[in-house]
Amino acid sequence: MSHGKVLTKILATVGPSCDRPESITHLIEEGARVFRINFSHGTHDDHLRMRDAVRTAGKWTGEPVGILGDLCGPKIRIGEVVEGGVELRLEQRVRFVSERVVTGRDRVDGDPTISLNTPGVLDDIEPGQSLLIDDGNVALNVIEKITTGSATQVIAVVTLPGKVSSSKGLNLPDTNLKLPSLTDYDIGCIDWAFSHDLDFLALSFVRSAADVRHLRAELNKRIKASGRPMPIISKIEKPQAINELEAITELSDGIMVARGDLGVEMDLAQVPAIQKKIIALAHDYGKPVIVATQMLQSMIESPVPTRAEASDVANAIYDGADAVMLSGETAVGKYPVEAVTMMARIARATQRAMVAANHMGRPPRKPQESRYRTAALAHGVATIVRDMGAALVVTWSERGGGARYLSQNRLPVPIVAASSSEEALRRMSLLFGVVPVGMQRPRNTSEFFEEIDFLILEKQLASVGDPVVLVTGEPIGLAGVTNTVSLHYTGDACKVPWYKTAQDQQKQQQQ
Repeated sequence: MSHGKVLTKILATVGPSCDRPESITHLIEEGARVFRINFSHGTHDDHLRMRDAVRTAGKWTGEPVGILGDLCGPKIRIGEVVEGGVELRLEQRVRFVSERVVTGRDRVDGDPTISLNTPGVLDDIEPGQSLLIDDGNVALNVIEKITTGSATQVIAVVTLPGKVSSSKGLNLPDTNLKLPSLTDYDIGCIDWAFSHDLDFLALSFVRSAADVRHLRAELNKRIKASGRPMPIISKIEKPQAINELEAITELSDGIMVARGDLGVEMDLAQVPAIQKKIIALAHDYGKPVIVATQMLQSMIESPVPTRAEASDVANAIYDGADAVMLSGETAVGKYPVEAVTMMARIARATQRAMVAANHMGRPPRKPQESRYRTAALAHGVATIVRDMGAALVVTWSERGGGARYLSQNRLPVPIVAASSSEEALRRMSLLFGVVPVGMQRPRNTSEFFEEIDFLILEKQLASVGDPVVLVTGEPIGLAGVTNTVSLHYTGDACKVPWYKTAQDQQKQQQQ
């Protein structure tokens, strides 16, 4: 593998611990390639500051880095609770009501009473279902539902005691919620994402393929007006999504295994197997898949992770994750740079072991079945790389499609994908193994060979004489015409003796 390049992509969440260009620059230097802005926290002024910091750091480092906007969805929260919180005791009756109350002060029929920020969900809840507060730290079981006119009350018994405080999240794993996946606030965030050139949108609260179609319809209106695409990353965090996983994957541009809510809303023991299933299916469809939540959670407070966390990251990569994500570790943690450094170290060590064991994975099933020319060429490239011991694969990918097909084949070497489009380069930042590089569109493939030779040597992506597989089409830059695979040895096209002399002269001048 060329110079230990990290093939698995690292996503870092931006927050108070890393919301300045200087701190973002350090994260890029350590290996982060996509940055997540969580619309659940802060104002659009805060989001703009984060966005500008990422873009500035990208210019400083010369790396095309992507920005993912994470839509909130209809987050259900409990209402106001008296200061200091309220302790709910085992087997205590608790009443959830549609009117606004203050828990700990207001009571109905002597029971502690809780209101919700979205009281309409009470209509969907039925006896026998579970209610989980604060990520499952407090659990209740519904025993009765009372509807009087337009008001609904739900009575539940505490099965896992604990303290509740204002605005804690409420999960309803057994309830078929009728809430739409997009709120009015989400629609505003979508508009903001387009007007500020974000590169991806993550959809929360996905329960069915219809939720993805709803977002796609909203995006298509704006894509038509702006002329720029906006890929959808569907977050698998609801148990209902597992039942429509294949349809959701087919309609999405990428998938995120959002283990936070998923681990709350279903049996935690099932989550590792579900993670493997999601990754395998995303790979079948050739869609990038991100594994997220608590990957290096202890590094929020500690400069080193636990052994279990290191194994978790490595196992996600072994399973075939295209990217791994840091949340609180970089957003609010004490050691954001160290977290990215550690994740890159784990990824690099895992990749070396996978390459040695020939365990990089199989070609994606669905693109192969399509018999599309570029998909077939990409599959063939994988064989050539293995047989020739190639150091790199190089392609011109004006809009990123060719790079995506190559990435789907899980090559054991970096894929240098050149484009003149800044937007395409940023979107390629999420693709496994892809190293996006910007350059002016060459006039022909000969000119491209020469220019890419200089670039490979300048960036030290390969050494003189290393075999490189070139994937091109003629005329270069025209989408859908990729039709040629050739073997090239680094330094041939750019006349290495001249290049080495120029390097020597530059070093002398610096001395």
